[in-house]
Amino acid sequence: MPDSSRPTLPEIPAEAHTPLVDALLELLAWQARRLSELEDEIHRLKNETRKPPPPPSHMDKQCDASDSSNQGKPRSKPGPKRRKTAHLVIHEERVVAPIDLPDNCRFKGYRDVVVQDLQIRCHNTRFRLEQYETPEGRYLSGRLPEGISAGHWGSTLHSFILYQYHHQHVTQPLLLEQLHSHGIDISSGQLSRLLTEGERLGVFHQEKASLLSAGLAVSSYIHADDTGARHQGERGYCTHIGNELFAWFASTESKSRVNFLTLLGQGEQQRYVLNAGAIDYMAQHKLPKRLITLLETAEQPGGLSTTTWEAWLDSLGMTGKRHRRITTEGALMGGLLQQGIPTHMAVISDDAGQFNVFDHALCWIHAERLVNRLIPSNDVQRKAVNWAQECIWTLYADLKRYKQAPSPEQADEIRAYFDEFFQTRTDYATLNAQLGRLAKNRDELLRVLDRPELPLHNNLSERDIRDYVKKRKISGSTRSEAGRRCRDTFASLKKTCRKHDIRFWDYLVDRLSGSDNIPSLGETIRKAAATCH
Repeated sequence: MPDSSRPTLPEIPAEAHTPLVDALLELLAWQARRLSELEDEIHRLKNETRKPPPPPSHMDKQCDASDSSNQGKPRSKPGPKRRKTAHLVIHEERVVAPIDLPDNCRFKGYRDVVVQDLQIRCHNTRFRLEQYETPEGRYLSGRLPEGISAGHWGSTLHSFILYQYHHQHVTQPLLLEQLHSHGIDISSGQLSRLLTEGERLGVFHQEKASLLSAGLAVSSYIHADDTGARHQGERGYCTHIGNELFAWFASTESKSRVNFLTLLGQGEQQRYVLNAGAIDYMAQHKLPKRLITLLETAEQPGGLSTTTWEAWLDSLGMTGKRHRRITTEGALMGGLLQQGIPTHMAVISDDAGQFNVFDHALCWIHAERLVNRLIPSNDVQRKAVNWAQECIWTLYADLKRYKQAPSPEQADEIRAYFDEFFQTRTDYATLNAQLGRLAKNRDELLRVLDRPELPLHNNLSERDIRDYVKKRKISGSTRSEAGRRCRDTFASLKKTCRKHDIRFWDYLVDRLSGSDNIPSLGETIRKAAATCH
């Protein structure tokens, strides 16, 4: 029921709508929405009923509903029900006879009932290591089996701790309580060390480091996104890079383009290279010609680190912040090109500026949100917003059909429709501004016309990073470098395992026990890419 104490705006005639009036109406609408959010927060704190959150974008559903190619197709009939226990491994069999069986009964076989259960119990083993003294006075002792961490913790227990913390998102205090309830005598400090330190975790860090280089080597495109990741009480960011073959996370203090280019070279030693690709990048970003000439003629020392690179720029007298940034970005780009990343590598993002490198493509779902978030104040503006959304959905549906059967004629039609739509001006000034912003991204939104293999949205990156956000909400920020590194490592390994149908529990047990029956994830990525091609 509307609040009668809140004033309402009178109806404003169409001829009175000037850009200033529209801007004021937008400001009032924003204030009303913010007031509603604050009221909801008060209700939440008082444990009162709140309004449900806004629904997600239904852009794909709208397109599927309007796609005539899906109409008229009969729905598939459900197949016969499978026997749910036929595939189970039977660990124990018990024969149960009837109670009070009468005489002269004939045995007619068995009726099998499979009961699934789980055994969770403490299992302590005392290893009695034989010791001998040689004639020379040296002592020889038996060795503990492979997979025992820090001399006291078995591989299965260590796997359980990592699985509960990183996969099940159990907090460290609850995990400690759970272990104590199962009879494990372990301190909070030792639990923390098993989660963040120790030689056994080095196996996982090494494998995570190989994911990015393996994924980039076999991929024609990657998704990129970032989210907040506070560290030691300071603001930080976690960047996700991946696609259908791999997921790779890295937390840093920055979300700049220099940071993103640095992360892309994570698999190799960071390189600053002034080659043709680097110079082209600097020219495209309007670096003054005199500075480009200076960089081309200057002698660049080899093996530059970040510190020596900054010192080298100082020696050239390059003091402008913007000039140093563009030069650094170009040199990192040159290093990536020398490393083997092709210039046609597509980077799909949500229009965040730091990801606008290589062959950049934009997400249509995020583009539609710019229109969906508008708050029209009258019927004229509402009709304009609805019209714009219908046009965007039409374009999106056309692009989906184009991906299935590309043709030059259809590509020309889509480009013509795009130009006609985004050049149209409505009576809603704010909508016109948003459409003008999208029109400037024409090439990146229509990148799929030249490369039909590219996705139309960045949902994969958002899905992958959602699990990281969940972990952040439950466990909060990281406090040590080891803890931050472990969070990035196990988020990367877990998501990559899931993409290849590898159970994360089996993976942890395999690596910690030293069995190595599961191939390295880098090798798995390469084999999957070869199979797809």
